Amino acid sequence: MTDTPFVIAGRTFRSRLIVGTGKYSSHAVMAQAHEASGADMVTVAVRRVNISDRTRESLLDYIDTNRIFILPNTAGCYTADEAVRTARLGREAGLSDWVKLEVIGDERTLFPDNEALIEATRTLVREGFIVLPYTNDDPIACRKLEDAGAAAVMPLGAPIGSGLGIQNVNNIRIIREFSRVPVIVDAGVGTASDAALAMELGADGVLMNSAIAGARDPIAMASAMKHAVVAGRLAHLAGRIPRKMYATASSPVEGMVGH
Repeated sequence: MTDTPFVIAGRTFRSRLIVGTGKYSSHAVMAQAHEASGADMVTVAVRRVNISDRTRESLLDYIDTNRIFILPNTAGCYTADEAVRTARLGREAGLSDWVKLEVIGDERTLFPDNEALIEATRTLVREGFIVLPYTNDDPIACRKLEDAGAAAVMPLGAPIGSGLGIQNVNNIRIIREFSRVPVIVDAGVGTASDAALAMELGADGVLMNSAIAGARDPIAMASAMKHAVVAGRLAHLAGRIPRKMYATASSPVEGMVGH
């Protein structure tokens, strides 16, 4: 069975799993988890990187940039202006002109502010950024972000760090059906079955951090997630059987003795 490549803004990635860099017990554990995940793109919060003094130790020292693409993010931003300034800072520091755009609308739930997100997307696209916005699982918001120039849309499966798994399966399905850019499920994954489900629904990729970094064994969980994403993608391509109310015999009864 052949699959189409995972391409965002003309760049091809080998892995459909994207992982984060926060919450690990140490940078060394993070590096081992990245290796086990097979990911070739990791997201880094611009505000967590020491970009003023590169002589001091940084988490960037533990990322093999020959193999792994760095996707800066605007975590912790609550306005469009703040997110735009943070993205510019990341680019000026040489991180990337790509950005995982986050504009948080509520401190407790960490749900995105979609109105501000769309505004920031338009601004950054005009400035030449490749924008991957983190948004609610709202098909209309995803369409507006795509119209604003987003290179991919990243709907949440559940609130950040909740580990609840995908809460609105049908919305993810609808977003994938109508989107003309890659769809990456971001936030809420708790375990491997959540990642597999996202891929079975047709998502082009899955982004996660807490599910791996917060696991009892992050390295083992990273490996589990790698296999889950591959399995879910393969199942999506293979095409599941229809759901039915009642049983259907695995072996047809026609032709059996007594029938």
